[in-house]
Amino acid sequence: MAWNEPGNNGKNNDPWKQGGRDQGPPDLDEVFRNFGKKLGGVFGGGKSSGGNSGGGFAAASLLILVVAALVWAFSGFYTIQTAERGVILRFGQYHSEVTAGIHWKPTFVDTVIPVDVDEVRTLRTDGFMLTQDQNLVRVTFEVQYKILDPMLYLFSVVDADNSLKEATDSALRFVIGHSIMDDVLTRGREVVRQNTRTELEMIMEPYKTGLSVVDVYFRDARPPEEVRAAFDDAISAQEDQERFVKEADAYAREIEPRARGQVNRVMQEAEAYKQQIVLKAQGEVARFEKLLPEYIAAPKVTRDRIYLETMEQVYSSTSKVLVDVKNGNNIMYLPLDKMLNNQGSTEQRSQPATLSTPRTQLDSSNTEVRQNTARGSEPRTGRG
Repeated sequence: MAWNEPGNNGKNNDPWKQGGRDQGPPDLDEVFRNFGKKLGGVFGGGKSSGGNSGGGFAAASLLILVVAALVWAFSGFYTIQTAERGVILRFGQYHSEVTAGIHWKPTFVDTVIPVDVDEVRTLRTDGFMLTQDQNLVRVTFEVQYKILDPMLYLFSVVDADNSLKEATDSALRFVIGHSIMDDVLTRGREVVRQNTRTELEMIMEPYKTGLSVVDVYFRDARPPEEVRAAFDDAISAQEDQERFVKEADAYAREIEPRARGQVNRVMQEAEAYKQQIVLKAQGEVARFEKLLPEYIAAPKVTRDRIYLETMEQVYSSTSKVLVDVKNGNNIMYLPLDKMLNNQGSTEQRSQPATLSTPRTQLDSSNTEVRQNTARGSEPRTGRG
């Protein structure tokens, strides 16, 4: 049976009826009033229901304000990373900057924008460009940069990264336009790179973008595909030329020290020969000065002795043998082996390397020849 059907033993099960009284939906004011009473009881409100309605509402408002203040205070804490710097905007206007760490800001008053100042960013630009000699090349260029001043980076220009890209393209086209194609493709790439960096820094300086160029790289430069084969041949020929020049320089560096060494050796040999001749002449002068008093004292004896010594020296270096034939019946013994050895020694002494043969060696050889000659001149008894 439904709750609103008649009958039911005179009972009505309507949920909005209390004690058999017919009432409408609950009043919202009454609900909030009861809630305020409960809050007032919690915060120690008075016992009179009429006097506690205003106090309970004030206490609830105070609680809400306290909770909101705590939430607002805790929401102001923020962290700036080690590689970042925070730019603080107060009511949308630049105020200051903060470094890495934990900081606090008044929420809804300050706005913090973290900016990474240690990251090295890369920007690449490429395209077909016209050289000074009216040739078309495709160049790929790369710029590495980082943020130096966060405030200028955010507010000096609308888009600092895009400004750097356009400045790079402008500087590169300017440098390529003042260079010939061979320099761009081969040996002048380093010059193009340095000139592009210098031109880029000059263009970016007046804009105050807060960016710092770390380095620039000349990634690639190539001619159009239609003429690429011809340019590859030209580049190969230039590389061969450079290789041949390096090989020639290496050969020259190898030959020159060798020639200088030979020159030094010849000069030292000549200086040694000069000193040898000078010393030998000085020795002869000294010998003559010692011989002069003896000659003055006994001229004939000294002259004969000098003659004999000279003839001994002359005959010791020759293969001729003098034989006294007055007693022709005697058989002479000729030491042919000694004579041949003396002849070989004579030929060696005639060479420049043996100019300084010791006198003692000559004297010993001469003595041996004289002894052999004396033995050979002894008469031997023959059959006849």
